[in-house]
Amino acid sequence: MSENKPSMALFWGCFIALITTAFAFFTRIYLCSSRLKDDLALDDGKVGELIGAGVWPFAISIILFSLIIDKIGYRVAMFFSFACYAIYVVMACMAYGVISGVEGAGLAEAQGKAYSLLYWGSIILALGNGTVEAFINPVVATVFNKEKTKWLTILHAGWPGGLVLAGLITIALGGVAAEGDWRIVIGTIAIPAIIYLLMLAPAKFPVNEREKAGVSYREMLSELGAFGAFISFGLIFWQFGLVFGWSKWVIIALTLAVTILFGLYTKGFGRMFMAIVIIIMMPLAITEIGTDGWISGLMEHPMAEKGLNAGWVLVYTSAIMTILRFFAGPIIHRVSPIGILVISAILAIAGLLALSQTGGKSLAIIFAAATLYGVGKTFFWPCMLGITAEQCPKGGALTLNAISGIGMIAVGVMGFPLIGAIKESTASNMLKDTAPQAAQVVVSEKSYLFGQYQAIDMAKVGELESETDKEAVDAANQAGQFNALAKVAFFPTFMLLMFLGMFFYFKSKGGYKPVVIGEGH
Repeated sequence: MSENKPSMALFWGCFIALITTAFAFFTRIYLCSSRLKDDLALDDGKVGELIGAGVWPFAISIILFSLIIDKIGYRVAMFFSFACYAIYVVMACMAYGVISGVEGAGLAEAQGKAYSLLYWGSIILALGNGTVEAFINPVVATVFNKEKTKWLTILHAGWPGGLVLAGLITIALGGVAAEGDWRIVIGTIAIPAIIYLLMLAPAKFPVNEREKAGVSYREMLSELGAFGAFISFGLIFWQFGLVFGWSKWVIIALTLAVTILFGLYTKGFGRMFMAIVIIIMMPLAITEIGTDGWISGLMEHPMAEKGLNAGWVLVYTSAIMTILRFFAGPIIHRVSPIGILVISAILAIAGLLALSQTGGKSLAIIFAAATLYGVGKTFFWPCMLGITAEQCPKGGALTLNAISGIGMIAVGVMGFPLIGAIKESTASNMLKDTAPQAAQVVVSEKSYLFGQYQAIDMAKVGELESETDKEAVDAANQAGQFNALAKVAFFPTFMLLMFLGMFFYFKSKGGYKPVVIGEGH
């Protein structure tokens, strides 16, 4: 590829690779929450484990692969990701074969084998998804090094775009997924996977601008520094601790050991700008990803009342994000990436506050508020990638992908438990106001990472004798979900303050300008 003419074939190959990750995510979640629960006789805890197995390795592989991707090359990473998809499809099809036609005494054993195949297959699939992110982000940032934010934003239209396509296909295959051969649904992952393999296998991958400029490996690590290592590996070990049952002292010891070694090797805290981006990325990811399932859940009941598949909610919101990201160029040309993030935070705050007032309202009003929120969150992730690539080019693939990994792990280990506690506490407080006697029976103390909270114990609801009390519990749970969204608006409010600080900082420097290696840094 010529220096002056970026390879669009390479870009579209990366775009379709990202679509593949969306196919893998949607089809697996769809089957886990419906067909697999019955076919494998899984309780909610086991379903959660299976879903989690396809998520947490994704974030970890982004960070770990970024440490070595410049050494092994983008092509090797691309082939590895495809191999992960192929292995997952084979293992999932084997799982179906194990339980197909089995009845009686041997069924439980067959279900256990099928679950094991799907569990380990999901871990391999998640590693493949993370590896895709690990190579496509630095490739596109390098190929379009004069317009990084614009093209990273267009690239990341592939994720919601893939959700739209996967959603439409899965909804069309609804009958097959519900009663037929669910290998057909799993097999749809092969379509985009084979396409990106054929497009990228003969492609000429670029040399990262960090390597081209002669920036050393140590200098790359120095951009992340001891602080970045502390957050990145702290979250990684924390996630491992949750999965494998490590004690908090093991997690602390491992985190401190890696942080100290990283600090000694890089001889620094890390770039202050990078530290600020890392701090912002955690509430940003919680705002964008952590509330997605919650908001979709709020709309499921009114959708069902209209006789509509709840999957249309995700298709609708993803379509909005796809269109806006795809045509981000003119917006980014007129407004700086920091300006877009400021506007996005304001819209996200307004959307969450609007959603918090939609309890008991019509489906149209809920959709309108969700649309406002959806527009607000559209540019969060790609613009954060863009400003990281533009302001920390010496960090190469590491800094660009570390923030994605940090965001994803933060959602899992902090975001979901925190949001759950907010929802439960809000519903409990409402029940205390509306039915204090019922609250005394069903509300109990629970604990999580950030302390104690009160929650409605649904197992105790059956102990209530009055139907009025039971209805009060249902009403508190429903209304609490909406009202708690106003509290979650704290996250984009914090982000807004940080983005405004960035905006005025760059304004004092003459305006936002991408950093060119060798010029001032």
